[in-house]
Amino acid sequence: QVQLVESGGGLVQAGGSLRLSCAASGRTFSSYAMGWFRQAPGKEREFVGGISRSGGSTYHADSVKGRFTISRDNAKNTVYLQMNSLKPEDTAVYYCAAGLTYVRPDSYVYWGQGTQVTVSS
Repeated sequence: QVQLVESGGGLVQAGGSLRLSCAASGRTFSSYAMGWFRQAPGKEREFVGGISRSGGSTYHADSVKGRFTISRDNAKNTVYLQMNSLKPEDTAVYYCAAGLTYVRPDSYVYWGQGTQVTVSS
């Protein structure tokens, strides 16, 4: 079992940056692929991207490619989402998740509670 706690959300102007963090409990963090998802009001949950267990491989959705970067620090049991050049359409609740395969959104089994990101125009 893994408990996940996100932080770093907030209100930012368009063009600005935020870095989300997700701290995991337990000693098995490096055994899991990690991912970030988001859900805007009235929309389906979207897979933002994932990172492999070692951190050597990443996937980013086309909607965020070139603006967002996923990274992880296994020594700190933490995964990050660096978000640059934010747009109003990035406004959503962002969730981190732990799973089996970093590129497969249906393989994520543990979820954090989410953190709100609001981008003003």
